[in-house]
Amino acid sequence: MLPGMSAKLSAKPRIAIVGAGNLASALAVSLHGAGYRIDQIIVRESGESMRRARRLASEVAASAVAAVGAQIQAEIVWFCVPDAAIAGAAESLAKAANWRGKVALHSSGALASDELAVLQRRGAAVASVHPLMTFVRSSRPSLVEVPFALEGSLKAVRAARAIVLDLRGQPFTIRKQHKEAYHAWGMFASPLLTALLAASEHAAGAAGVSRKAARERMLPILRQTLANYARLGAPGAFSGPIARGDVATVEKHLSVLRGVPGAREVYVALARAALRDLPKKNRAGLEKILKR
Repeated sequence: MLPGMSAKLSAKPRIAIVGAGNLASALAVSLHGAGYRIDQIIVRESGESMRRARRLASEVAASAVAAVGAQIQAEIVWFCVPDAAIAGAAESLAKAANWRGKVALHSSGALASDELAVLQRRGAAVASVHPLMTFVRSSRPSLVEVPFALEGSLKAVRAARAIVLDLRGQPFTIRKQHKEAYHAWGMFASPLLTALLAASEHAAGAAGVSRKAARERMLPILRQTLANYARLGAPGAFSGPIARGDVATVEKHLSVLRGVPGAREVYVALARAALRDLPKKNRAGLEKILKR
């Protein structure tokens, strides 16, 4: 260990994480890698939850404990549970610590720090800290360069900002009243984009291409589209028959997609969005066929 490293690590607050799901796992591993001590992984006292907690705890040198009877010593408690469970989880841990001087965080994108009001009344500083990233089973993304939306009390936001910077993330503040719109934006960026890709696979099926082959063959154009978007923005990255005003081609698409109802519905919705927001020619002709 380098001189001074021990003092530097000990200066970082201890963290307890409530939950052992996809987000909790990625966060715990990233925090551990950034030199934070993870004291506890706290979960409901159920078999599968506790098994996940023990696996995660073994990775980050923590203890896996049940919420019932938990005793929390960590300075920061980070709730990584589903939105509907945050307030209840906070209530269940209200007597698990002396909350005065502690910081309590949750990672809901749509809900504000008010979900932790029961702990705030007991003296904790509270904030919502949401990473703009997707977390799914069997994938543990890095949090480097990931934006984190911060909202809450000044003390808690300051503590969260320091942690995010240590994770090499990108913290930014957001107003409480903007959380729902912020989360809807995130829906467009990943879950609804995934829904679009699923609809694309259905369209590929109409062309005799299997879903697996479609996924593989779409990757080059998807990568280039994202590269164009990153460099040029949406208007500069937009191409195809709507940009050219090619009514005949769009009409053919709509005709063949009648046999693929889900994909046709998505096509029409996105084509109308393109007419509203992106460069196009022959808008009147395109609007006419999209109404059929």
